[in-house]
Order: sequence, then C-alpha cells, then structure tokens
Amino acid sequence: MRVRTKFKYLGKAKNAWAKRRIRHARIRNRVYGTQARPRLAVFRSLRHISAQVIDDGRGHTLVSASDMESSFRGANVSNPKSDVAVQVGALLAERTLAEGIDRVVFDRGGYRYHGRVRLLADAVRKGGVAF
Repeated sequence: MRVRTKFKYLGKAKNAWAKRRIRHARIRNRVYGTQARPRLAVFRSLRHISAQVIDDGRGHTLVSASDMESSFRGANVSNPKSDVAVQVGALLAERTLAEGIDRVVFDRGGYRYHGRVRLLADAVRKGGVAF
C-alpha cells in the first residue's frame, strides 16, 4: 500500500538529482512552516548556497539570503565555499531576527546534514535563531 502524500509520486530514481528530489519530498511530508515557526529551507548547488525562511501557510518567503547577492559578489571569489556558507548563515540569522522571528524548523532540502549545510545551520543557530 502506497501512502498518499501531497507530492506526486516520483518513481524509481535514476540519477542523483532525482534521488535528492525524493528525499526532499519525504522530508517535506513531515516539515511544515507556520507563521509562528516558519521553515528554514536550504538550497545547495556545486557553486552556490542559499537559504529562505518560508511561511508555508501563506506560501510566502519571509527572509532570504544567498551568496549570489550583490554584497557577496566579488568579495568571496577566493574564499572557500564552507566560509561562504557560514557568512550566508550569519546574514540570514541577522535578517530573520530583524523580522521578529526567533524560532524556525529546519528543512535540509534532501541534502545530508553535513558540510556546507551543517555550517550554514550552525551559523544561523549562533546568530540567535533556535531550531
């Protein structure tokens, strides 16, 4: 018996991208952001990292931070990606607290809680946002 979810069944994964999408759908069946406690979603590519604080009830992004913003452009060309992830996490924590949000639920987006995803999460926690 297949459990019904709000996500379309993705079938058997044939590559790493599809496997991540399946993991992400499985996580999103349990993780839901409310107005009181929004969801912190992380996206990591080979070159960049970004994060958003999302209210799933309204479907709105409340706060976002990315290394592709103009404040990061050029300044982090020679920095390791792990250092950039820490900077993005600190920036996101600062913006989140400025919006009056101090608690979130963490959505790792199908990625392992390891490396840049973990460094970003630790930087957000160190910035004062609890999860």
